[in-house]
Amino acid sequence: MQIRNIEEIPSVPYGQGAQKRVVFGHNEGAPTFAMRVFDVPPGGGSSDHAHDFEHEVLILKGEGVLKGAWGDAPFREGTALFIPADERHQLVNTGKDNLRFICMVPLRGEDACCPA
Repeated sequence: MQIRNIEEIPSVPYGQGAQKRVVFGHNEGAPTFAMRVFDVPPGGGSSDHAHDFEHEVLILKGEGVLKGAWGDAPFREGTALFIPADERHQLVNTGKDNLRFICMVPLRGEDACCPA
């Protein structure tokens, strides 16, 4: 078992002003999923991207829009989002405060193996 304080996990730049922390992933021995926490300042956003795996996202604080081919879908604290594989998407902070969300993805792609 592992217990971690997310404030003690180093963050890396991601997208438009966002910061990403890998809470549990390859380096922590997770065999299947990566749990990441993102912080996005007002006006910032995650990268605009698509990939061949799904995302499950839980908005912890703040508000914004999920952008995609279908248009913009607003969200706020407490909202859960499911983003299917191969769907282009971006989360943008439209509020005045920091946006924080948890994002779970399969352990492959960018977080399959962390930098040395």
